[in-house]
Amino acid sequence: MSTIAFVGVGSNLGNRRYSVDQAKELLAAYPTVRFVRSAPCYETEPVGGPLQGLYLNTVWEVETDLSAKEFLALLLSVESKLGRTRLQKNEPRLIDLDLLFFGDEVIQNSDLIVPHPRLHERWFVLKPLWDLRSDLIHPVLKKSVCELLDQVNASHQKS
Repeated sequence: MSTIAFVGVGSNLGNRRYSVDQAKELLAAYPTVRFVRSAPCYETEPVGGPLQGLYLNTVWEVETDLSAKEFLALLLSVESKLGRTRLQKNEPRLIDLDLLFFGDEVIQNSDLIVPHPRLHERWFVLKPLWDLRSDLIHPVLKKSVCELLDQVNASHQKS
């Protein structure tokens, strides 16, 4: 049985477009993953962490036969193959692959939290997700991606 998953993608080191393209190519090489479509890329400011350059962000919609835990392991493997290291929270990175949604599953354990716990706060995730599926309902918050993006946009206008 296959599941539709959404992956948040970001890069702010080196050739960002190349890193995003390489990650997609590596992920697509697995027979258990089929790309449905990709959102446009957006250049965005970093959130938190040390001083760093702009990110290139997008979201991928994929179909997979893997479980959520297996799919996350695959995403981490792709990051590792592209040279991702994890030394400091919110540090600059060659590639960042976040599992945003996995079907309508809600998972909360020490290894995996789905939906991604901060996606509803992040324009750089919500805008490309909106490009793909504005009607997608967050299974915990019970709001559409469109509503969540409106909330983030409204909160940025106030500040």
